[in-house]
Amino acid sequence: MLPSTSKVPAFIAPQLPMLSAEPPAGAGWIEEIKHDGFRTLLRIDRGQVQAFTRSGLDWSDKYQRVIEACRKLRCRSALIDGEIIVEDKNGVSDFAALRSAIDREPHRLVMFAFDLPFLDGIDLRREPLLNRRSKLRALIRSDPRAALQFNDHYEGDGAVLFKQACAIGLEGIVSKRALSPYKSGPSKFWLKTKNVVESELILLGTDYDNEGKPIAYLGREKEGELQFAGTAFLALAGKPRDELQKRIEKLLTSKPPVPQRIWRKPQWFKPVLQVRVRHLAGGDTLRHASIQGLVNGRS
Repeated sequence: MLPSTSKVPAFIAPQLPMLSAEPPAGAGWIEEIKHDGFRTLLRIDRGQVQAFTRSGLDWSDKYQRVIEACRKLRCRSALIDGEIIVEDKNGVSDFAALRSAIDREPHRLVMFAFDLPFLDGIDLRREPLLNRRSKLRALIRSDPRAALQFNDHYEGDGAVLFKQACAIGLEGIVSKRALSPYKSGPSKFWLKTKNVVESELILLGTDYDNEGKPIAYLGREKEGELQFAGTAFLALAGKPRDELQKRIEKLLTSKPPVPQRIWRKPQWFKPVLQVRVRHLAGGDTLRHASIQGLVNGRS
């Protein structure tokens, strides 16, 4: 069946990877590095370029550097799917730096493109992934300094790439069926395996997030100074929760252990209690973090 010819859509919901405990085994998969940034859909139509978030918000004004790079592409129309990131000095995506760079350092923004659902009047969503990616690679000029980059893939054992990604502190990998179509929404043809680690951090206080869920403020010692590390969900139950509550009751204080930030209604503790925290690897600020319990034998 030939691809259909049509006008470039105003927007399509992106295909989303489903979470997997480990990379899939067997042939027929390709592997990509999972970047820690904002999913973005670029729409090109006769010289006009727009950038949309995964929910369809127009963020073109925030991503002007990437949009300027798209204007140089040799195509009349296209939809390009990818992730906008900021890289640290080691070339690893840094989500905390990204949020700041959007407003203060937009010249640091880079988009890694990994799919091409539409090109020059042709709807490619029914085409195999490798075909779409081949067209995408040909479209994007190879220039390590450019704001638009092609996200390379690896053909081989996903477990090997995942191990390497974890070793250098990347967020994880995405495994994709090489011959799969592009379908909006969660897809079993795209599987993400995240690099989740556990750290021992200092409990600074507790609070509630915008949805009323309990959270903990956490810190770490760095170069002899206590620094804010981020927040984590506090969802302990039963004996671990009772043990934590018993310990923190003796540590209440009215003064924040770290310099003033924008807090909600915190309850502060003396910074002496260490907890185990499960979170995504990489970056200086915690992401997708949750308290696992007290560090045994330490207070």
